[in-house]
Amino acid sequence: MKTILQLTLAGIIGGAIAFGAFKFFDKDTVIYEELPARSFQTTSSESHDFSKDFVIAAEKANPAVVHIEAENKEYRQYSNGGGNRYDPLEDFWGFRRNRGDRPQAGTGSGVIISEEGHIVTNNHVVGFADYLTVTMHDGTSFQATKIGTDPSTDLAVIKIEGDRFPYLEMGDSDAVKIGQWVVAAGNPFNLRSTVTAGIVSAKGRDLNIITDMKSIEEFIQTDAVVNPGNSGGALVNIRGELIGINTAISSPTGVYAGYSFAIPSKLVQRVVGEILETGGDIRRALLGISIANVEDVKREGIKVGTNNGVFVTDFLVNRYGQKIGFSSAEYAGVEIGDVIIRVNNASIANTEDLQNALKFAKIGETLSVTVYRNGKEKTIPVKLRQGI
Repeated sequence: MKTILQLTLAGIIGGAIAFGAFKFFDKDTVIYEELPARSFQTTSSESHDFSKDFVIAAEKANPAVVHIEAENKEYRQYSNGGGNRYDPLEDFWGFRRNRGDRPQAGTGSGVIISEEGHIVTNNHVVGFADYLTVTMHDGTSFQATKIGTDPSTDLAVIKIEGDRFPYLEMGDSDAVKIGQWVVAAGNPFNLRSTVTAGIVSAKGRDLNIITDMKSIEEFIQTDAVVNPGNSGGALVNIRGELIGINTAISSPTGVYAGYSFAIPSKLVQRVVGEILETGGDIRRALLGISIANVEDVKREGIKVGTNNGVFVTDFLVNRYGQKIGFSSAEYAGVEIGDVIIRVNNASIANTEDLQNALKFAKIGETLSVTVYRNGKEKTIPVKLRQGI
């Protein structure tokens, strides 16, 4: 759900599709009143030196967090003087807003996750790019290859050639607790190898900020400072284990205003595994139906014949009542008025169950969808197609 604050995708964080230079002006001088010194007595359990924990986390994270420069072909052509020189003002005034060949370039961060040089980052940092340059913590640069992307989770995997690269071990994001210390590592504002610390503020946030046809959001919320350029960087626990990929901030200004959001490592591991298995981009799929809970349909006076399941009200249409694509469910034989009670081996009691069952469904996959129709159960194989 969108918050009162403007939820700024880390497309802004990453600086992707950026052509001008950032300029910062000190407009206001803020004076802090110095408070009188106070003395406190602490017990031995309260006197733990957290700075040592942060040092350990930073020493493990920094060598494995890289700076990424991304360009598409059109940007490189313009920047090298080919064709008509690109004018950033044209884009500012909207003259190129609808052009598919718009020059794009940006910077962000990435995390090395294998000794062989696999790097996980955000899709919005590299998804548009044809040329990728990765700079290590020690200043060494490599040309990188894009392995695959998943727009629905805003994740991507790229690779640099070599071996024995420093990398981060995956931590267990499910074990992360509200209030625990975390460290964010990345390259904000092109400042290399920057770390900030904070605590976990919340888990499982669904912010509705991924704009792909299908989105999978369950962000870890922290108050570790994250700014443009941190996108794709690491969120680690004090042991230096990767528990998230920094992706977005909540801000009315486009810079840090108190909260940042990271994709949890459990989701990262699953998506990275899928990308490496398929060797390319992941395209999630929908059944292409409009749905309602059975109990809600019954309140409208419609006789259903079952107490649990998801009622198919229509095949997907836009706000004008026009079909917005090709429905996989309709093609397979699902009908309006069917009640979906099972997908593969998962029982479906409500819309949330169905959404969870379809969360990671991919184009080309065939699902076994069991419906309740005219007093009988019917199992329908539904192949998820390119449309919807």
